[in-house]
Amino acid sequence: MPTATPVSAWSPMTSGTSVNLNGVWGSSISDVFAVGDYGFILHYNGSAWSAMASGTNVILNGVWGISSSDVFAVGAQGFILHYGGSGWSTMTSGTNVGLNGVWGSSSSDVFAVGDQGFILHYDGSGWSAMTSGTTVSLNGIWGSSSSDVFAVGGQGFILHYDGSAWSAMTGGTNVGLNGVWGSSTSDVFAVGGQGFILHYDGSGWSAMTSDTNHSLNGVWGISSSDAFAVGNQGFILHYDGSGWSAMTSGTTVSLNGVWGSSSSDVFAVGDYGFILNY
Repeated sequence: MPTATPVSAWSPMTSGTSVNLNGVWGSSISDVFAVGDYGFILHYNGSAWSAMASGTNVILNGVWGISSSDVFAVGAQGFILHYGGSGWSTMTSGTNVGLNGVWGSSSSDVFAVGDQGFILHYDGSGWSAMTSGTTVSLNGIWGSSSSDVFAVGGQGFILHYDGSAWSAMTGGTNVGLNGVWGSSTSDVFAVGGQGFILHYDGSGWSAMTSDTNHSLNGVWGISSSDAFAVGNQGFILHYDGSGWSAMTSGTTVSLNGVWGSSSSDVFAVGDYGFILNY
């Protein structure tokens, strides 16, 4: 049974902003990006966070990259930005539908998901719309390869891409799902409202015990026995391979995204420019 015993300490970092931060990703411990409202982008160089020029004031919801010089950020109004190592530039998405998450297997195989079941794919030269088969808003995306991708969204909706088409999966819940991450094709976690956590073992999804009803907004891990989930009111959970347990975050600020370079260097970002480091 998970307990409330903290695994270790989280400490706040100075972000230099009070803008809500919605997503975080990095290529290493000294190269981390955080995105948020008003087009805000922060970069961490291993010692301090500093603001980057994004060229937009549109809300940015997600960030992901393949390297320190190949990073994508997505947000409201179909907005997509690309960082090539020296600055951010706008990409043509072909839509004004809000985008909530981004992930890829390579620089020429990137997916973005958003409202109204919208899915875009980037092939290295341009973005094009994919058929999702749903109008439910999609909030998170992750894959183990170009032919094994999961997208999650409202009403407990889960989609899987096999390299040729997207198809709906049975998750067994109608609770909205906000984030997804896995260590392999047979070890995937999805988190959402009411503390809901689902696990996929390669054959089907099943509910896990989280011992909380706080909405969980993001999930990330380093292995099948070392994963983190963050949510409202500063709630953080850790999975050790057998169960989820609450961690002491030291804040009640809602946390929206989580990413790390290792099991001992994890970043969580949230409202009011809040950043925690584990």
